[in-house]
Amino acid sequence: MIATQRSVSGSSQSPRSPSSQPYLSVSVTDPVKLGNGVQAYISYRVITKTNLPEYQGPEKIVIRRYSDFVWLRDRLFEKYKGIFIPPLPEKSAVEKFRFSAEFIEMRRQALDIFVNRIASHHELQQSEDLRTFLQADEETMERLRSQETGIFKKKPADLMQIFKDVQSKVSDVVLGKEKPVEESNPEYEKLKHYIFELENHLAEAQKHAYRLVKRHRELGQSLSDFGKAVKLLGACEGNSLGKAFSELGTKSETLSVKLQKEAHQLLMNFEEPLKDYVRAVQSIKATIAERANAFRRQCELAETTKLKEINLNKLTLMRSDKVGEAEIEYQELKAESEEATRMFEMIVRLMNEEIVRFQEQKTLDMGIAFHEFAKGQARLANGIANAWRSLIPKLEACSSSS
Repeated sequence: MIATQRSVSGSSQSPRSPSSQPYLSVSVTDPVKLGNGVQAYISYRVITKTNLPEYQGPEKIVIRRYSDFVWLRDRLFEKYKGIFIPPLPEKSAVEKFRFSAEFIEMRRQALDIFVNRIASHHELQQSEDLRTFLQADEETMERLRSQETGIFKKKPADLMQIFKDVQSKVSDVVLGKEKPVEESNPEYEKLKHYIFELENHLAEAQKHAYRLVKRHRELGQSLSDFGKAVKLLGACEGNSLGKAFSELGTKSETLSVKLQKEAHQLLMNFEEPLKDYVRAVQSIKATIAERANAFRRQCELAETTKLKEINLNKLTLMRSDKVGEAEIEYQELKAESEEATRMFEMIVRLMNEEIVRFQEQKTLDMGIAFHEFAKGQARLANGIANAWRSLIPKLEACSSSS
C-alpha cells in the first residue's frame, strides 16, 4: 500500500523514507471566493506531492471547486462496487452560511479528509480518476464534469421511461405478481442491523455535540455582555469596590473569549468528526443498496437463463430450425448470468474487507475525537475555575470592609 503523509483525520504524518518508499501526499488549502451572487463559489488549491512514476512530477498544484470533488466521488462510486467511497461534506444552500469563514474552513477540512481517505485506500489510490483530479487543468475538469452521464443528465423521455419501469415493478409487487428478491444471510442481516443502529447513535451523539457547541457560544456571549455591564457598574463606584467590579468585568470578558475559542475547537474536533461519520455510514448504506441490486440481478439472470435452457431443450427435442438461434441466446445469457454472479461475489468479498477496515479506523478516529473533547473540557473548566478563584480574595476584602 502506498504511504500517505496524512492520516484519515487529516493530521500531518511524514513518510518513513520518501526516497525508497512510494508515497502520495495531498493537501486541500487556500479557499478563495470567486464570482458574485448565485454564481459565486469557493475554489481550493490542491497540492499533491508524490514519487509515484504514474504522476507527472514530484509536486503538482491545481485549482478545484466543490463540483470537482463531487465528480471524483461519483466516478469512484460507479467504478468501485463494494468499496465504501469516502463521503463528501454537504453543500449548504443557505447563502449567509455558505460563505462564512467558519463554514469555509469546515468545508476545506472535510474535503482534505475526503481526498486523503481516497489517496490512502489501497484500491482507490490506484484510480485513474484520482490522478486526473490531482493533475488535470481546470478546463479539462470542466469538460469532464459536463460529459458526466447519470440519471440527472438523461433526457426527459428517458426519465419518464425510468419512472414508468419503477412504477410497473412497484405495482407488480403490490398486486402480488412479483415478490422482491432479497438476500437471506445471517451475517449480512447482522451487518445491516449494525450499520442502521450505528447511524442512529452517531446522529444522536452529533445532535448533542451541536447543542454543546451552541451552549458554549451562548455562555460566552452572556459572559461578554455581563462583563461589559459590570465594568460600567464599576465605573459608577469608587475605591476598592469599583476596582473589584472592573476586574470582575475584565475576567468575564476574558472567559468569554476562552469559551468562544473552545466552542470552535469543539465544533472542529468533536462535532465535525461525528458528523463526518454519519456521512460515512450513509456511504456504506449506498454500498449496501448496490449489493442488493447486484443480488437481485444475479437472481433474475439465473432464473431467465434457466427458462432459456428449458426452451432450448424443448426446441432440440422438437428438432426446430430455431435451435441455433436459441443456443446463441442461451450462451449469451449464461455468460451474462455468470458475470453477474462474479460481480455479486466480488462485492460481498470487498464489503467484508471494507467493514473491518471501517471499524478499525472508526475506533481510532472516535478515540481521538473523544480524547480531544475530554482534554478541551478539562482545560476550559480549569481556566474558568482559576479565573474566578483569583478574584475571590479581592471580592472578600470588599465584602468584609463593608
